[in-house]
Amino acid sequence: MTSFPKPDTLHLVKLASVADHTGTVFLAPATEHHPRFIVGDYTYASAHTPPDDWAFRLAPYLFTFSSEVLRIGRFCQIADGVVFVTSSANHRYDGFSSFPFGIFDGGLLNTPAMPDPRPDTHVGHDVWLGQGVRVLPGARIGNGVIVGAGAVVSGHIPDYAIVAGNPAKIVRMRFDPETIAALTDVAWWDWPIAHIRAEEAAIVGGDITALYAARDRQV
Repeated sequence: MTSFPKPDTLHLVKLASVADHTGTVFLAPATEHHPRFIVGDYTYASAHTPPDDWAFRLAPYLFTFSSEVLRIGRFCQIADGVVFVTSSANHRYDGFSSFPFGIFDGGLLNTPAMPDPRPDTHVGHDVWLGQGVRVLPGARIGNGVIVGAGAVVSGHIPDYAIVAGNPAKIVRMRFDPETIAALTDVAWWDWPIAHIRAEEAAIVGGDITALYAARDRQV
C-alpha cells in the first residue's frame, strides 16, 4: 500500500499525464490563509476549473472580517460547484427596506442596514456534498450526510441523512438509529490515518462489529 497523503498536502491526486491534478485539493491547506474557515484533516474539494482562491470560490461572502465561521469536519467530500452562502450575505429585512446602504460608502458590515451577527455554518465529518449544492447561512449538517446534486440546504440535517431538492428534504436515512448511534460512538474519523486505512474494509463495508473491534485495538 502506498503512503496516504499528509493532511497538509495541497494537490493530493497524481495523474499519469501531469505531476499534480490541481482540480482536487485538501481543503485545510487550501484555505489556511482565511481566518474564518476551519476545516478538518483530509476533507477535499474538487473543481473542473481550479480557482486561484479556494476560500473565495467556496464561500464568496465569508470575508476575513465576518463575524461568522464556516466549520467543516474531517473526511468530507465537496464536489464541483458547491457554494456556502454564509451569514455575511444576509440583508436586514425586518424594516421597510432590505437595501444594504452602508456598504457603498465604506460601512462594510458596520451599518444599520446589515442584520445582527448570525450563526456559524457547520458541516460534520464524512459529509458528501454533491455537484452544485448550495448551503445557506447557519445550516448545520450532521455526520455522514449525503446531499444530492443541486440541493439547497438550510436548517439542521440529522446524522446520516440523505437529502435532495430545493429546499433540501430528507429522502431517507442511511442507517437505523442504533447503527447511527454506534457510528457516533466509534467515531472512526478521529482515528490515526494508518489505522483508518488498515480498517478500510470495515468502514466502507458497513461492518459495525468489526469497527468496534478495530477501535478497541487502537486505543
